Amino acid sequence: MTRRLPRQIARFLTAATLSALPAAASAAPPEIPSSPLETVPRTAAERARIAPVVAPITDFTKPERFETLQAGAATSKAMVNRDSYSHSSANMSFEKELDFKLGNGLFRKVWVSAPSSTLASDGLGPIYNSRSCQRCHLKDGRGHPPENADDSAESMFLRISIPGGPEDAVKGIEDYIATLPDPTYGLQIQDTALPGLPAEAKMEISYEEIEVPLSEGEVAHLRKPTYALGEPGYGQPHPDAMLSPRVAPQMIGLGLLEAVPAEDILALSDPDDTDGDGISGRANIVWSKEFERPMLGRFGHKAGTATIRQQSADAFAGDIGISNPINRAGWGECTTAETACRAMPDGGSGSAEDLEIDQEGLDLVTYYSRNLAVPMRRGVDDSEVLHGKQVFYETGCTACHNPKFVTHRLADQPEQSFQLIWPYTDMLLHDMGEGLADHRPEARATGTEWRTAPLWGIGLTQDVSGHSYFLHDGRARSLLEAILWHGGEAEPAKMQVVDMPKADRDALLKFLESL
Repeated sequence: MTRRLPRQIARFLTAATLSALPAAASAAPPEIPSSPLETVPRTAAERARIAPVVAPITDFTKPERFETLQAGAATSKAMVNRDSYSHSSANMSFEKELDFKLGNGLFRKVWVSAPSSTLASDGLGPIYNSRSCQRCHLKDGRGHPPENADDSAESMFLRISIPGGPEDAVKGIEDYIATLPDPTYGLQIQDTALPGLPAEAKMEISYEEIEVPLSEGEVAHLRKPTYALGEPGYGQPHPDAMLSPRVAPQMIGLGLLEAVPAEDILALSDPDDTDGDGISGRANIVWSKEFERPMLGRFGHKAGTATIRQQSADAFAGDIGISNPINRAGWGECTTAETACRAMPDGGSGSAEDLEIDQEGLDLVTYYSRNLAVPMRRGVDDSEVLHGKQVFYETGCTACHNPKFVTHRLADQPEQSFQLIWPYTDMLLHDMGEGLADHRPEARATGTEWRTAPLWGIGLTQDVSGHSYFLHDGRARSLLEAILWHGGEAEPAKMQVVDMPKADRDALLKFLESL
């Protein structure tokens, strides 16, 4: 069970070798621009200082130093309850708390249709999935699929697109897989509309139960979903339309992930599996509408967005139909085929920027999203948790769920600056096999590739969100089910979990619940 650990160390040594090079030689190549946050490259001396701190461990008899502080000095030490994902960075200054609270107010704001007497809150739709950010990310946590026919699908929606041709590829991005909006339904199915308009469609989900035998006579049950469009309001979509479900992810730690140097993420990339461990992580390179250039993708289930600000702006436009500095159309995502939708009044008129949420508002929401704190670890010195951590490492889970990073030095973002963090992700794309495939590309991500999901805070999902649904579409009803859906590059690690002694499997789950 320990044979994969040397390959983990070999991967680290590759990164350590990179860290010893001069700054100019180890920076992200021109075709993969670093985050705009990275204004000063790390020095060789600083890389040498960081390398042993983030190196893989081999001693599982005791916790690592600072392991309880998953987000460094920004870690929340508040008691565990439904608000565990809603605290601000613990190292935030008193002066900045007001910005955080104002951003929270905008995140929770319930938008209304235009025209309205409440000019600061009008502009909803005309087609939309939710009336506020908080209704998808309830308590800043994870969304879920509908539990029955009467349950709301508000925290989940369907992406839609059609294949593009070579002429539609983005110049400067190698291996870009071109896609286009569906001619009628755009890039997202909005299942709600203002009075007088039909919604685009309803998401229909059916499940097939699958039994998975485990060691020592245990049996797990998985549910395999199938998705379809019901009640299409504007005719049938394009015959080549590709659908992909998305559950709203938890919001914690986003600013720290944005602050990880691109070179550290790229050092973990191994598209040709040169180290022979069967893991071929790839960086997603996406077009940034915010900076109008290719950038390293970090956010979203397929790492399809480069920055928190654009992620927030795209959600305002696509989910709520709110125009903003990055997506200026007052009708949100109404397509040219939806003429009545485009003719509806919007809430931008009368504002200085002719937008429904302006520059200042978007910046406040971005600041809020950037500073939702990661909760402190629990039970790090518990013997079963320590054993589960060893199982996690020796099974090869850290090949994708990279435990640690040190963030960039950021003069204007002290909350995220130079923090040792434990997100358990490499932020790279991995082929997860046919079982999880959506067959819908996104930038460089293929239809079987997904970004490694961060694991910090995952053990508090039930406390915050009131459920235990995981993966991009919430199909997994437990952490064990989520593991058993792993395929492709993760198939060998999954099979080890299937075959390992029950005590090891239980310890692994207890370790994950401590994160």
